[in-house]
Amino acid sequence: MKLLGKTSNAARAKKHLPLSQTTYYEDPLTLVGGSGTRVRDNEGNEYLDAFAGIATTTLGYGNTEVAEAVADQAKKLVHTSTLYLTDELLDYVEKIADVAPEGMTKAFVTNSGSEANETAALISRSFKKSADFLALEHAYHGRTLYTVALAGQSQWRNFGPDMPHVAFVPNPYCYRCPLGQTYPSCGIACAKAAKRVIETATNGAPAAMIAETFAGVGGIIAPPLEYFKVLKETLEPFGTLLIADEVQTGWGRLGDGMFGINSTYDVIPDIITSAKGAASGMPLGICITRPELADAFKGPHINTFGGNPLSTRAGRVTIEVIEKKDLIANAKRQGARLLAGLRDLQQRFPLIGDVRGRGLMIGVELVKDPVSKEYATAEAARFLEEMRKRKILVGRGGRWGNVIRIQPALIFDDSDTAEFLKAFEASLAAL
Repeated sequence: MKLLGKTSNAARAKKHLPLSQTTYYEDPLTLVGGSGTRVRDNEGNEYLDAFAGIATTTLGYGNTEVAEAVADQAKKLVHTSTLYLTDELLDYVEKIADVAPEGMTKAFVTNSGSEANETAALISRSFKKSADFLALEHAYHGRTLYTVALAGQSQWRNFGPDMPHVAFVPNPYCYRCPLGQTYPSCGIACAKAAKRVIETATNGAPAAMIAETFAGVGGIIAPPLEYFKVLKETLEPFGTLLIADEVQTGWGRLGDGMFGINSTYDVIPDIITSAKGAASGMPLGICITRPELADAFKGPHINTFGGNPLSTRAGRVTIEVIEKKDLIANAKRQGARLLAGLRDLQQRFPLIGDVRGRGLMIGVELVKDPVSKEYATAEAARFLEEMRKRKILVGRGGRWGNVIRIQPALIFDDSDTAEFLKAFEASLAAL
């Protein structure tokens, strides 16, 4: 509860946090606890969390198996740095080798997705002896030098002019096709366009192309099922590696397998990066690849906190629980129910321009008019406020902030889905 005379958290944040560190809602929300799929604020309100800390709290909140493992590990050993080995780190990377595509047996363990993607860029540059890269328009890969350069959205490319050389390929954004074509008659022209980009905007032999399996920050852009096969075939004549950014789609979120790139799209990339949901809330990133690529980066290389015993134990337990409780199948089942319900609402509310996604990674694009597809940015902001009134948390994405992001914990159940759809309909009606 609020205490009389105590400075509000919004005022405290404004005084001590950078203005760039923005929050959701007109009156920022302060969270103090949670259990299962729900969180509590400092005024005692409980919310159904359909965003999971940006697709991060894979197993939910509270007394999860991960929380118990972390508490036990904290009594034994919290930190060593990568200058020493631990059983927790080795157990984790062995588990990764078991669940990764065949042949991807080595992994750099980091603290975040930004670090994992930065590492993937360094590995690619070292292996291919090239400083050129490809990325997708609308992309977001993190907040380090390379990953900001790889961003396909201008507002995220804000670190200044001294960037690595990156050329951008049209995104497979079928609802707003950048090439003005229509799927499937397009023949996946956006993937084939990578050839023209390589030949005209790079040195002719870019080290790698990085692509999110689904673009999260870009607005849950879900490529057609043929996309990555065509893209890989287009890159191969140039020797360009394919980096699959699974920071948001990894760990069963798409409902098909542990990683979407090989289970949903049936493509084995050269490198997979992931983070966010990897350790169900503990900071953990990972860059997975084949031995010849991993060992091309000669180092020396250390990471003070990357691969620490707390996070790597949490990561191993997260995978084990996903397997034991069959949460990938649950993601598929709940995702299908959510998509069906949202597409039904789309028929009744013209504010919904597009519903897309797979498993528990769904985007609802709001538009002022379904014909012009004018971005409904202000309406999306109001929609978040309406959902908050109904005690539901969702996210926003897209270049113009008009896409509602739905990425809950993988333990989302039937009652959560029903409650969510009811609140979604009521919030649309309120607009």
